[in-house]
Amino acid sequence: MDEQRSLKVLFLPQPGVDPTWQREVVAAVDPRHDLRIYDHGAPLESQFADVEAVIDTGGSVGTKAMLDAAPNVRFWQILGTGIDKFDMAYWRDRGIMVSNCPGPMSAIALAEHALLLTLMVIRRVPESQANLARGVLYQPLTPELPGKTLCLVGFGASAREFSIRAKAMGMKVIATDLFPVDAPTMAKWGADRVVAADELDSLLPEADVVSLHLHLNAETRHTLDARRIALMKEGSIVVNVARGALVDEDALVAAVASGHLGGGGIDVFSQEPPARDSAILNTPGIITTPHTAGVTDGTARRRAEGAAHNIELIAADLEPIDRVDRL
Repeated sequence: MDEQRSLKVLFLPQPGVDPTWQREVVAAVDPRHDLRIYDHGAPLESQFADVEAVIDTGGSVGTKAMLDAAPNVRFWQILGTGIDKFDMAYWRDRGIMVSNCPGPMSAIALAEHALLLTLMVIRRVPESQANLARGVLYQPLTPELPGKTLCLVGFGASAREFSIRAKAMGMKVIATDLFPVDAPTMAKWGADRVVAADELDSLLPEADVVSLHLHLNAETRHTLDARRIALMKEGSIVVNVARGALVDEDALVAAVASGHLGGGGIDVFSQEPPARDSAILNTPGIITTPHTAGVTDGTARRRAEGAAHNIELIAADLEPIDRVDRL
């Protein structure tokens, strides 16, 4: 590694995010390479002119204009998992290698947050807080998790981490996945049953909690729509820490408002940020957080280290890992 040349790398920070993300990237990349930080207020042409690799926070900062201004760029690292906000076709047409930071780098954070939202909804935390503010004690009486059934829609890294935590809480875990999951893998991650993705309808009536763990694309948009929500058990809840548009938000709001569903724990939204007066933010029983499920120190460190490893591979004229431009 010491004999490899230093690359000119540009980091694209996302305005408003915690500075920890930038500090971790600097710590992981700067000792070996010429790392610069993009200035959103300065002309982009001079900033991109000699750049060879870009690290793009979340894949949502980079624009076509930036790529057009970067004649020497060979590699674009997305510092996130999802690529639904990234114009992959444009980068692919330019022949630029693109990698992301796959699920295992944020799986623990997402699983912890999914469990947090599950507990907050089931234990009716906002109602408890309101009662305390009014001087009312001992209300509400709420269910416990042991014996409840968790349905994981998708059985990738974050779902598996959620599965072992739910199992430790005494829950039964059922799941769907695009690929067959063998018995040893199910046992390792605490799942009782994993079926094909197209068998989701058969699991929904069993579930007390349905949690989404999918990438967003044309096929997965509104995976949980009004028809499938109607199949869910009365009083069950929806948890989403993946992508907002996996759930039909209007159908979710209607089902919670009608009492068919017991509530929802939502960290991601079809429109981000959602309008302050949107129903998803203002329906009793739906607890929301500001897309913070993956925003942890561990996720920031692991993603920065993954990006730095790919920069090293590019510097050595080797293939980067976790390429998504070929998908």
